[in-house]
Amino acid sequence: MSIMSVLLPAVDWLWSLQTLLVAVVVIVTTAMWKRSATTLPPGPRGLPLVGNLFSMSKDIPVVFQEWSKKYGDVFTVYAFSQPRVVLNGFSAIREALVTNADVFSSRPPVPVLGSPDQSAKGLLFEPYTPRYKEHKKFTMSALRDFGVGKRSMEGKILEEAQALSDVISKKENQAFCISRLFKNASCNVISSLVFGSRYEYDDPKGKELLQMIQETFSIKRHQMLPIIFPAARIIPSLKKASEGFLDNQLKLRAHIREQIAKHKETFDPNDIRDFLDAFLLETQKREGDENSTFTKEQHVEIVRQLFLAGTDTTANTLHWAVLFMILHPDIQQKVQQEIDSVLGPDQDPSMDHRSQMPYTEATLSEISRMAATAPMATRHFTTGDVFFRGYHIPKGTRVEVNLWSVLYDPQLWPEPNKFDPTRFLDDSGKFSRREEMITFSMGRRLCPGERLTKVELFLFFTFILQRFTFKPPEGSPIPSAKGVFGLGHSPAPFQLVAEPRK
Repeated sequence: MSIMSVLLPAVDWLWSLQTLLVAVVVIVTTAMWKRSATTLPPGPRGLPLVGNLFSMSKDIPVVFQEWSKKYGDVFTVYAFSQPRVVLNGFSAIREALVTNADVFSSRPPVPVLGSPDQSAKGLLFEPYTPRYKEHKKFTMSALRDFGVGKRSMEGKILEEAQALSDVISKKENQAFCISRLFKNASCNVISSLVFGSRYEYDDPKGKELLQMIQETFSIKRHQMLPIIFPAARIIPSLKKASEGFLDNQLKLRAHIREQIAKHKETFDPNDIRDFLDAFLLETQKREGDENSTFTKEQHVEIVRQLFLAGTDTTANTLHWAVLFMILHPDIQQKVQQEIDSVLGPDQDPSMDHRSQMPYTEATLSEISRMAATAPMATRHFTTGDVFFRGYHIPKGTRVEVNLWSVLYDPQLWPEPNKFDPTRFLDDSGKFSRREEMITFSMGRRLCPGERLTKVELFLFFTFILQRFTFKPPEGSPIPSAKGVFGLGHSPAPFQLVAEPRK
């Protein structure tokens, strides 16, 4: 008897077993899919095992908006066997996040990357619990104490705007990319609130912090799947991207811990200098309380989220702002004329001037709409069964909120890809607010940094346009208005010339 005659039956048996196991997985997955599909809104058909994963690896907000044309404003997609209900359009999103806020305001369980304490979720990932309410109240109060919404904060932003202007002036009409300078400026505003100090633009520590923030937002949403679905690690590109993302978050946490340690060395409960000190004081007050949620890791996580959200949104929107001014020089000129008429050549802007500058405010609103720097809200999670728009959505369902579908809805904004500040002006030329401008989401999980971001945008924008006219480099092609989707939505890299105004 040959050795092959002995081995072949065993090989055939193993092959048959493998085939059987694959078949069982496919059947079970399909059965789970069909069972959940009977209660959830219908949506695009996916593949066995992976669901709609490959379709969602593209520009997700745009894909979801296209699917809504076929399946309606509420539909279901699958990442592997996990269903996600997608909300599109202002009406559906408001009905969920405002009218049904009791059910739709929580967060799904997600791993806190690089943290030894998985209960420390900061504000962004904390479910809608008493812990969330406690820390949101503390954070908002502490930020107000250090100037948010006050004149003192305006002064800090204007100091940073002057530092930014000084760096731009040194370019002396040379072509450069302004993206990193905006990140420097917005990061320094957050740093002054949280750390009590700012970084010089050539400071190695500042550059290191900026690099970590930039790498965080450069990852695509689908590249994070292995973090939530370990099975996705079998795809080499996803495995590599997710591991790089995790390593970057570990470095960012180490940077924050270093700052906290320095603050502990000089901490004085009678002299609270910044947000780090405020949190340390609150922790000290609760010493001995076994139920205290003011832990070391919660401290790190809240600060991490403040830096990520506070730096990227503002810097990206300012980057879009100068891009749109380059693409629309006539609008740039109108904004500058209004700035000149209100401020003249020497007076610095303040928030008191905003009501006197309706065209500038309208332009900033149109920039924010088209920039859509956070096109998808952070994922929501249902805390109970709900009958929503004719469908039964069970407790524990993940919910995707597509803000892009509102900001680019042609029914709300005719020709949504056209840059037109007059959308925000009434017949008399006064600024007109639009409730559909949900760039910071809506409901109970409205972004807590909305107020600070709006102040920064107005002061930075008016300050630099008072001093510079932005143009494409001579002989260079006009930059593209098509953005790049990562965790956010940013302009494709481009160079510009900042011509000093006389």
